[in-house]
Amino acid sequence: MLSRLLRSAGLVPAALVLTTIAAGAEAGKAAGPSEFLLVAQIVLLIAVGRGLGEIMQRIGQPSVIGELLAGIILGPSLFGWIWPEAQAALFPKSPEQKAMLDGIAQVGILLLLLLTGMETDLKLVRKVGRAAVAISIAGIVVPFACGFALGEFLPDALLPNPEQRLVASLFMGTALSISSVKIVAVVVREMNFMRRNVGQIIVATAVIDDTIGWIIIAVIFSLASHGTLDIASVAKAVLGTLLFLAVSFTIGRRLVFQLIRWANDNLVSAAAVISVILLLMCVMAMITHAIGVHTVLGAFVAGILVGESPILTRQIDERLRGLISSFFMPVFFGLAGLAADLSVLRDPGLLMLTGLLVLIASVGKFGGAFFGGALGGLSKRESLALASGMNARGSTEVIIATIGLSIGVLSQNLFTMIVTMAIVTTMAMPPMLRAALARLPMNKEEKERLEREEFEKRGFLANLERPLLAVDESVNATFAAHLAGLIAGMRGLPITVLHIGRNAKEQEKGREEEKSHEAVVKKAAVSASSENEAGGIDVVTRARRAELGETITEEARKGFDLLVVGIDKVAATKDRFDRKIEDIAATFEGPLAIAAAKGKHLKQPNPDGLNILIPVSGSAISKRGAEVAVALAQGGSGSLRVIYVATTRDKGAQRGTSRGLGQEAGILKDASDLAARYDVDFTTTLRVNRAPEVAILREIDTTDVDLVVMGVDRIQADHLSFGGVADAVLRQSKVSVLLVSSGEARRAAVEKG
Repeated sequence: MLSRLLRSAGLVPAALVLTTIAAGAEAGKAAGPSEFLLVAQIVLLIAVGRGLGEIMQRIGQPSVIGELLAGIILGPSLFGWIWPEAQAALFPKSPEQKAMLDGIAQVGILLLLLLTGMETDLKLVRKVGRAAVAISIAGIVVPFACGFALGEFLPDALLPNPEQRLVASLFMGTALSISSVKIVAVVVREMNFMRRNVGQIIVATAVIDDTIGWIIIAVIFSLASHGTLDIASVAKAVLGTLLFLAVSFTIGRRLVFQLIRWANDNLVSAAAVISVILLLMCVMAMITHAIGVHTVLGAFVAGILVGESPILTRQIDERLRGLISSFFMPVFFGLAGLAADLSVLRDPGLLMLTGLLVLIASVGKFGGAFFGGALGGLSKRESLALASGMNARGSTEVIIATIGLSIGVLSQNLFTMIVTMAIVTTMAMPPMLRAALARLPMNKEEKERLEREEFEKRGFLANLERPLLAVDESVNATFAAHLAGLIAGMRGLPITVLHIGRNAKEQEKGREEEKSHEAVVKKAAVSASSENEAGGIDVVTRARRAELGETITEEARKGFDLLVVGIDKVAATKDRFDRKIEDIAATFEGPLAIAAAKGKHLKQPNPDGLNILIPVSGSAISKRGAEVAVALAQGGSGSLRVIYVATTRDKGAQRGTSRGLGQEAGILKDASDLAARYDVDFTTTLRVNRAPEVAILREIDTTDVDLVVMGVDRIQADHLSFGGVADAVLRQSKVSVLLVSSGEARRAAVEKG
């Protein structure tokens, strides 16, 4: 690996030479700004920045350090010192040429704050609660006071405008007090501590630090723009900021979600949602600028709202992050490194001041965070880990320093000192935090919680993002709406109700049914909502406007990952489903949940409770059915009866997971453990000497269950088929049935029966 890295590093000087020669030739052709030079600058910043970022990650450092070092290497600190003519040719000082790259960097700042906001988990902050707030306040106040005091005693020669010392001191205090949530989160996640108690507190504290920091920066920017301490302008900025935040997290939260949903569901052009997100970022940045604070606050808040949108799919999220990480981050941080001339540190006085700055920043933040941890009830080891993590400045301080330099509050030397401090503290944090976290023991309660979360993460419902409910005007549609509402309500998922019973000409007559189904979904969601989720889920209703297959195909492309079907007629003759269900299954490749209301649910399709029978066999799809059954039992305040059945395909497929138990008992125990995790009442039955369908039907006849939930595989055939067992239960059961299928058909022998 080392040899490959060295060979790759050897390409950098060659690229520099070739680009410099070309840049010199280009400079001789035209005196004005050159597009060629702009492209050459971007190429070098991305190539060197990403290359060094890769090396940094391989040695356990954040990639942002490599991107900063790329700018330092290409700037006057190294390249300009070794070959000043070439460096001047590549990065000329002409205002026109510099403005072209600066424009990209300014957009990069907004996008970086958008990404930081998207990574800000407010649910985590609310969960950790008062401890994180107390720790964050203590961790900000102490280093802020130290940085402010240092700014007040700085020599006048280091300030671009000594009359604005107050603003410069405020910038220094802010730069020393805020941690980089991105760097902290990366290291905590890398150490697998993101879900540990102390890991959650560390990340939540960094989130609060970042949020408070950008509000402070916004107010300081307003102060700096007026030049003096104008109480009226500062009060206007503070009140405007508070009003902006209040509107953003109430009306704005809902508006952002609706805009993202509308773009995802109605626009057919490529990356339409990303375009809407970027427009939202720009509009909110302009709003904050209009109220007299910096645009970064608007971009940061926009990122938070976008990240909280429940309809933001992983694919959209990854595309946006990829654009920012691969292009704007290396350009922005590389440009920051270019602006930092480390050669000035040859001055012993500046070198001593920089060392003092690093010392004050580290001691102030470490001490403040450690003291805050003690106040928050953490142990000494936990407080030590917290203090180690909070000491990373990373990208946040570089952005703050860049803003200070651009508005004339910080001098070039002060900017270089702050960038140096950010690099040193960020490089020191990962090994310190790893060492501190490695020594933290895990208590019993935390271990049980982590095991439960790890189990949920691998489950089907935990990864569900967007269910679609397809219904007509039947009683079965109301029953399916009730089940879909319970599933969506457990996690606060937005749900779309698609009415497929009428075409566009007849839809006006069906408005009452549409509203009725929407009300059923919302009522079930409220009853199923947990303490951490909002019961009032977002429900959108649509009517069919084309042929059924075409309608389902159009809806499927919008990112739905579960289709719940509730129509009047489910089964046709013999072993065939109704034609409508076959058409739906043929055009939707994701998981299906087909409801068939029977028995008392024909008279009461939205019951207060569900007594569910779940057959388990040990297969993966059987476990998916069990997971849905447990969620329905929990959300619907019902009970669960687990019965072991073995199909032809399942025999020998999976052994019991507990030593000393047979295969059947082990599978039953797994299902029982799942129910116990969610405090669902359950009983188990072991029937191994009967055909599966006979055992299931016998259990229905001899118990008080009113719903059978079966996990079934789609079997490859010339029509929709889930096998003989599912077909027999669907047709012969006296109680309601919910078939939860896999996403695609598979080649398999038809089950016995």
